[in-house]
Amino acid sequence: MLKYCKNLSVILMFSLLAGASCKKTDSPVAVAPTNLTLDAVISSDGSGKVNFTATADNAVSYTFNFGDESSVTVANGVTEHIYTIDGTNAYTVTVTAKSSSDLNATKSITISVNHVSVLVWSDEFNTDGLPDPAKWGYDLGAGGWGNNELENYTNRPENAVVAGGVLKITAIKENYLGSSYTSARMLTKDKYSFKYGKVEVKAKMPSGVGTWPAIWMLGSDISTVSWPACGEIDIVEHLGRDLNRIYSTLHYPARFGANADGSTLLISNATTEFHIYTLEWSPSIIKMSVDGNQVHSVVNSSIIPFNHEFFFIMNIAMGGDFGGPVEGGFTSSSMDVDYIRVYQ
Repeated sequence: MLKYCKNLSVILMFSLLAGASCKKTDSPVAVAPTNLTLDAVISSDGSGKVNFTATADNAVSYTFNFGDESSVTVANGVTEHIYTIDGTNAYTVTVTAKSSSDLNATKSITISVNHVSVLVWSDEFNTDGLPDPAKWGYDLGAGGWGNNELENYTNRPENAVVAGGVLKITAIKENYLGSSYTSARMLTKDKYSFKYGKVEVKAKMPSGVGTWPAIWMLGSDISTVSWPACGEIDIVEHLGRDLNRIYSTLHYPARFGANADGSTLLISNATTEFHIYTLEWSPSIIKMSVDGNQVHSVVNSSIIPFNHEFFFIMNIAMGGDFGGPVEGGFTSSSMDVDYIRVYQ
């Protein structure tokens, strides 16, 4: 009887184990988005503004490709986009809905959008003399400006003057208050700032190894949040030691200094001819170009600090970490600016 009970126990144990091994864990069913729709409400006021709404069953996010080299991902399927190319243009807009199973559904529509740029601010530099004090102030002094630069910035006409319809910012080799060079750093801080739009600057770069001209922008909140949290947009920089190479760059907390977010483009005659340097800036994209040729673009979003007002700076630095050593024969050179314009 005991032997029988032992055998029965063994049989029962194996039966339980076998039953347990046959049980399955049900895998979740992969679900794709369905019933995807995409609607667009186009503004008729020439602003280029379009409001998009996408809906789908089982979707957890929507990625919009706006057909103008920009895109954005949102959770609720609702977004606004501003098209900045002048005239009436057709764009193919594609939305991709994604489910929690990482499956996609896509839908495309073609829209026609009209954008008319309006000039909202400019300086044409048509009045000879000192730059317009209602539009421009100056950063003054030496100290390297965070880059070990060699110049002392002044507000003298020798370093910044309007003559013959052109602003001339001039770097000069001279002994001045302990510095070996002078220059000017003009800015619109507390005089003019703006958010979004198109900037055009017609300019000719200075020559000479060691020159470092720049036409750029800083966030107007720099006094409270400091740099790089305020954001920096370098529309154009040029190095005398790297002739004809145009630098366009963004600086922000994740990308600044040597790790900045930028690209370059090699052009001809940067120091002998005028070129048009352009910034296109919207809630969805930041794009810099020269003579219509793109230098660099970055998708704008709420996680980078380019959705508030910025002001302009124009200057020539001498030497420094980026400009490099100044050639021994340098005497003076100017950055000539024909105009600077803001369209919205």
